[in-house]
Amino acid sequence: MSVLVAIPARYASTRYPGKPLVPLRGAGGAARTLIQRSWEAAVAVRGVDRVVVATDDDRIRLEAEGFGAEVVMTSPDCANGTERCAEAHAALGGGFDIVVNLQGDAPLTPAWFIEDLVAGLRRDGSAELATPVLRCDGKTLNALLDDRKAGRVGGTTAVFDRAGHALYFSKEVIPFTATRYEQADETPVFHHVGVYAYRPDALTAYPGWDNGPLETLEGLEQLRFMEKGRKVLCVEVEARGRQFWELNNPEDVPRIEAMMAEMGLE
Repeated sequence: MSVLVAIPARYASTRYPGKPLVPLRGAGGAARTLIQRSWEAAVAVRGVDRVVVATDDDRIRLEAEGFGAEVVMTSPDCANGTERCAEAHAALGGGFDIVVNLQGDAPLTPAWFIEDLVAGLRRDGSAELATPVLRCDGKTLNALLDDRKAGRVGGTTAVFDRAGHALYFSKEVIPFTATRYEQADETPVFHHVGVYAYRPDALTAYPGWDNGPLETLEGLEQLRFMEKGRKVLCVEVEARGRQFWELNNPEDVPRIEAMMAEMGLE
């Protein structure tokens, strides 16, 4: 089964304009932009046939071409990364069996997250979309709770049934727990990782569906699939000692840089 990884990136982010071009310093002090680090995460994945950056901005295009990425220009009217991936897939002529959306704000995504995700979608013929979830330790959960208390919209959490099919995703911390966990404790909360793998038929149909009330309220594109009754598979992945965080706000830059330093990531 052929696999395309598309990295949607836009300059005009509501919460953090220009985010793809923000430099992130690794453990050795070298600074590379967010979009370059996201592309490097994508090309490290085994079993991928093609990696492209999908953008509507020439500044991002020039940066991406400068470090050797293939770029597909897409419309500025794309409402989210899934719509941008659908447009990029069509611009390439289609033909891929699985399209992976590695959002351009997740540079710490390990290669095995995506490999496990693709394998999960191959196993579950009933699912039209798959996305990874990572069980939070106390450190991650407390960071999510602290963000919400400070009025910041940070990571997304997910709940799912025993077969792994999603029940809901939210920018609130779900399920509710009144417990304050120690740093290394295992918790009942799963952090949604911003990566998606689609079957091409569902991806092609997605831009033609109206936004539902849940997607509109939460600002989470995967909820459009759920509101249309399409099955979303949550694939539990293992951290293997890696820390994970998305770059959503300016305050996340030092947090991610500290994680890279701690993990020795250049």
